[in-house]
Amino acid sequence: MALVDFKILPGIDKQTTSAGAEQRWIDSDNTRFRYGLPEKVGGWQSPVKKSIVGIARQMHAFANLSGKRYIIIGTDKFLLAYYDGELYDITPLSASLGAGTITTVASSANVTITLNSHGLVAGQIILMTSTTLPSGTGYTTANFDNKLFQVTSITDSNNFVITQSSAATGNAGPGGSITVTPYVTVGPQVQTIGYGWGTSTWGNGNWGEDSTGEGVVLEPGLWSLDNFGSVLIATIANGPTFTWNSNGSDPQTTRASQSTSGFVTTNNPISSRFTMVSPTTRHLVHFGSVVPSSGGLSSQDNMAVVFSDQENINSYTPTSVNTAGSQILQDGTKIMTALRAKESMLVWTDNALYNMRFIGAPFTFGFEQVGTNCGVVGKNAAVEIDGVAFWMSPKGFFAFDGTVKSLPCSVEDYVYDDIDTTKGQQVFAGINNLYTEVIWWYPSANSDYNDRYVVYNYSEKVWYTGTEPRTSWIDAEIYAKPFGTKFTSTGTANFPVVLGESGLGKSQLFEHEIGNNQVDENGTPSKITSFIKSFDFDLQQQGGVVGEVFLAVRRFVPDFESITGDATITLNIKRYPQQSDAESTLSPFTITSTTDKKDTRARGRFVNLQIENKDLNQSWRFGTFRLDIQPDGRR
Repeated sequence: MALVDFKILPGIDKQTTSAGAEQRWIDSDNTRFRYGLPEKVGGWQSPVKKSIVGIARQMHAFANLSGKRYIIIGTDKFLLAYYDGELYDITPLSASLGAGTITTVASSANVTITLNSHGLVAGQIILMTSTTLPSGTGYTTANFDNKLFQVTSITDSNNFVITQSSAATGNAGPGGSITVTPYVTVGPQVQTIGYGWGTSTWGNGNWGEDSTGEGVVLEPGLWSLDNFGSVLIATIANGPTFTWNSNGSDPQTTRASQSTSGFVTTNNPISSRFTMVSPTTRHLVHFGSVVPSSGGLSSQDNMAVVFSDQENINSYTPTSVNTAGSQILQDGTKIMTALRAKESMLVWTDNALYNMRFIGAPFTFGFEQVGTNCGVVGKNAAVEIDGVAFWMSPKGFFAFDGTVKSLPCSVEDYVYDDIDTTKGQQVFAGINNLYTEVIWWYPSANSDYNDRYVVYNYSEKVWYTGTEPRTSWIDAEIYAKPFGTKFTSTGTANFPVVLGESGLGKSQLFEHEIGNNQVDENGTPSKITSFIKSFDFDLQQQGGVVGEVFLAVRRFVPDFESITGDATITLNIKRYPQQSDAESTLSPFTITSTTDKKDTRARGRFVNLQIENKDLNQSWRFGTFRLDIQPDGRR
């Protein structure tokens, strides 16, 4: 029989069965579509020989007035700057707690610090300075001075324990002196639901009982990052705002603070959900913030928008001669995120979308509600590209191009059945404009961290899915390639160096679309496994019944637009749609750039095709598949 073209349309269809998804691919991983054809994704490699302590949840890239390019990385513990192949710790410090005394026990690495009313908690990061040791510890001041420690445990309100890199040689103290300065607290790694006394509504349940059926959302530690020219604006979610001047003297050794010369933020609202610099007008805008006292409120309002005077990021009290002000939004319970659009800002609550536009005096900004029942699932779950915003809501995917539109999605049920909806603030949306992709990474129901992704290719208008996790992402703008971060909860990082570190995990910074492999911070390459699987193909319909006739596959002719190394093709055979796949005789088949055809002996009512690679230095781009098939009876 003549060869038959096995034509498959671009995109993944998970909304129907494998037999019902005619002419569609049904599953994939590390595969994308370009000009209608599937191909393995590009590789990634670490640009720095270090891994990062904690989980990275935000990145921001900008170039300063001198043309120096920075990537700012915010984790649940640190604020870091990547510049010229190196990482620098620019994390703000809290106020010093003063000096405490030191106690050691022979043969133990645990060191007790006595400091009245220290207020620390286990797991907190602290900086030690100005050390004077009691005699007999076996340590030197260099073991403590300018070192970071993770608080191992809290003994009581006046004593806490840290862990040194080696054991003390003798019993000593309490004595000596050491100054303790905490790092700012960002927040937990994982979004959870909190239960207990005070987490439900007043009068719900019996007095003294904790809440077990209702809880409050305990959001993960998040940063919002932006730049005011060469100055970084960094705000801790539901916390204060800091600045860092990249044009300052030796900025890599300078920490972000609230007192940066010329860019003080001490008059900023003390707590905001996030901040952003407005386009063209250069107001610093706080969302879900504390309204200045003149507004009659002293506590944080999750629906409040507060903006500074123009070009003055430390002035928020409205006067007749400035443009500072505030606005309370109405539809929703909290502001979730905002994006810069064309000469405006798009602002999402958990239920609605607003367009925030500069209108001048006396109101400065106008707010137009442009959508309802279209809230975003998390702070980082929306992106904007070429005048169109895309986002993930708790109910589906949306786009805004002047009108809010629901995005038809061929994998929607799969994603929303798979995602852990209690961890929406961990969802991260990114753009890869090199391949016209919007990507959402999310935690599945069985994971505390992002372990799945879904892609909308806005030029091809198709969807696909995969499993390679990322916790933050920046597009190729300041840099020629996109960057992403991957978190391993069981890993141990080496930057910054934290003595006594335990349970913080590690993040790896990767530059994407480079080569065909994944290369870690040590320069070690490993394979990127990718695959794509087709629908169940049947030969013909007999009397209106699909798959009535068995088909016999004698040979196939692979058509790869390009192939590096080997690729593997598997033909899976079924008698009935509900049966599990069974590999055909002689399958799987190794395909190279010189493979003309492959002979096989496959027989069944249905057959599907799977293409994959399994080793280093492999890549492929698939074209059309041709089968030599013929009817082979009904039994």
